[in-house]
Amino acid sequence: MQIDTTTKTEYLELIEIWESSVRATHDFLSDKNISSLKPLILEHYFDAVDLRVAKNDNNKITGFIGIADCNVEMLFISPDNRNMGIGSLLLKNAIENQSANKVDVNEQNPDAVGFYKHLGFSVIGRSPLDGQGNPFPLIHMVLTKI
Repeated sequence: MQIDTTTKTEYLELIEIWESSVRATHDFLSDKNISSLKPLILEHYFDAVDLRVAKNDNNKITGFIGIADCNVEMLFISPDNRNMGIGSLLLKNAIENQSANKVDVNEQNPDAVGFYKHLGFSVIGRSPLDGQGNPFPLIHMVLTKI
């Protein structure tokens, strides 16, 4: 497994991973929510972050992470590659090489909250709405242990 930077040529592959991952882990989002987020991510959010991808030995992207202002803005793993350590590898790389030290996690995704806690993040707050103003509460976390 290797961590690489990415280019716009891989954005379509990334958005496929994003959608399949969201459908597997974000059961609180409706099809309408996903459909409205998809073009925003593809056309705006990918360009707003420092993106890194995990690639397997066949050079296939298995997951990605996006960091902006030390904040983990996105971390998604292909459902076929979940629970294989790829998320941990991407996050540890982001902490070491992209100065990542905070994250906002959907409260309705307890596996993600547990993942970040396991990797040294602690809860510092909560917001009742997500970044788009939707009623999907966010848990604010900060890196406290390495």
